Amino acid sequence: MPHFSEESRRRRSIYLLPNVFTTANLFAGFYAVVQAINGRFEIAAIAIFVAMIFDGMDGRVARLTNTQSAFGEQYDSLSDMTSFGIAPALVMYQWVLQDLGRWGWLAAFIYVVGAALRLARFNTNIAVVDKRFFQGLPSPAAAALLAGFIWIAVDNRLQMSVSTIAWCAFVVTVYAGIAMVTNTPFYSGKSFALGHSVPFWVMLVLVAVFVFVSSDPPLMLFGLFVIYGLSGWGIMLWRWRRARQLNRMRHEGLPDPVPGTEASHTISVRQDEEPRP
Repeated sequence: MPHFSEESRRRRSIYLLPNVFTTANLFAGFYAVVQAINGRFEIAAIAIFVAMIFDGMDGRVARLTNTQSAFGEQYDSLSDMTSFGIAPALVMYQWVLQDLGRWGWLAAFIYVVGAALRLARFNTNIAVVDKRFFQGLPSPAAAALLAGFIWIAVDNRLQMSVSTIAWCAFVVTVYAGIAMVTNTPFYSGKSFALGHSVPFWVMLVLVAVFVFVSSDPPLMLFGLFVIYGLSGWGIMLWRWRRARQLNRMRHEGLPDPVPGTEASHTISVRQDEEPRP
């Protein structure tokens, strides 16, 4: 009989606990589509945010309980494609993009293709990329941009004409779809370990975030994800400026700064300058 190692059996196993959260994620995405068909777009948008919560929990539960498996990874990816790829595009199209004719369904299709490519690239590059950053806008954040825009508009927070809202939805949908397939780095948050102790100020920040969001959920959630959806370009700009600085220092014959030190954040003293006594 073939002998399977403990790691091999673990990879082939199916664990209930993390997959329950993945199933809840899938159900919330499907529920969002059903509610959009029924014309209840606010509930559909909220369902997508609920799917994000379950999606964030399944992976962390699997790591905390040491129940990772190949089945769970594939199931999670397929669920994400439904909840954060197809569902947001269909909800957005059913809500307002259909008023734009072929431009509306083209925008929705761009988003769906972007989500599929984003998830496929994530699955193939998971072992070679920097775990601190996502390569491209993650699909849950892209879905939050669409769901947040729908929620804030249905809640009558946008005082604009129907035509203007439709074209704004077009821009948001296309941007989210394209941002998912770029190489722009977005902070992943995976370095934040739930099982480790944290400073007291971290708890204060978390409490402040909960109070901040609960004061006006549609406006605050959409605003937070807009900031996150643009943050990757800021990180890319910072890296580009940093690379130019290092190239200039090498061209001038100055030593490279040591990462993690103050010298890595400041420009070194020129060699032809006299040091202070």
